[in-house]
Amino acid sequence: MLRKELGQTGVFLPEVGIGTWNYHAGPAPLRKGLESGALFIDTAESYGTESVVREAIDGLRDRVFLATKVSPQNFRERDLRRSVDASLQRLGVEVIDLLQLHEPNPTIPIEETMGAMANLVDAGKVRFIGVSNFSVAQHQEAQKALGRYPIVSNQVRYNLIDRTIENDLLQYCQRTHTTIIAYSPLARGLDRIRDCDPNNVIGSLVESTGKTAAQIIINWCVWKEGVVAIPKGNSAEHVLDNCGASDWRLSQEQIVLLDRNIQSRQRTRFDMLVRRYTPNVLREVVLRARNYLPRGLRRRLT
Repeated sequence: MLRKELGQTGVFLPEVGIGTWNYHAGPAPLRKGLESGALFIDTAESYGTESVVREAIDGLRDRVFLATKVSPQNFRERDLRRSVDASLQRLGVEVIDLLQLHEPNPTIPIEETMGAMANLVDAGKVRFIGVSNFSVAQHQEAQKALGRYPIVSNQVRYNLIDRTIENDLLQYCQRTHTTIIAYSPLARGLDRIRDCDPNNVIGSLVESTGKTAAQIIINWCVWKEGVVAIPKGNSAEHVLDNCGASDWRLSQEQIVLLDRNIQSRQRTRFDMLVRRYTPNVLREVVLRARNYLPRGLRRRLT
């Protein structure tokens, strides 16, 4: 597994880790991924997967880079401390390697939140601080409030068909040596990406490279400077397939072929607000209904 430095910390992460959002397969597939070199696992207090991560890393803690997230309603200093203590207990560890703010919360002063994060580093409960779903402006504001410690990562959605961060965030993070942790590198499934591949470019690359579609798509993501990915797999087979996205590289020509042929989108601020505030039940209804639409319409709803 190829590794990339986390920010400028001197700590190197596997470029393909393991995500656990909406994960429900138990510790065994996670363990398979860890044993195959994906020794970077990401969870969150809101996922309900910290306990299963605890089982998966049992006996491997000294080798695994462990990341979790605090939910925005817990950004007050007292709530944040309590939240982290609860995560430490569920994870069965004494230190969290990377603690991330799950998404911005403009109702709580960022100075209070980042001050609490710094205090957790001082207390030895957290090694490094990251954010998630922060824009450039939000990232800069958080870093200013944090002061003496660097924000080493920003975890954001990034994949072949959603390239919103290429507007400005990707370049900003590369310039400031902040690692991008790409979640949903396979979007919401390979079918969504195939809907955006009318010329079957991915299929042709599967034949020419001998790699799977998932491996090609994830490799496109980690090909970028300063980007690591945390795909999810709800079976050992899928987790191991994802791990196979590392230790090789698409050629420059193959990257250009994908860039030119895959129909991607860059979400507007309005798109992201709708996505954030749409109730999960309604979102699931829309996503299920999408599957019955013609391919051209499905592509627009990616």
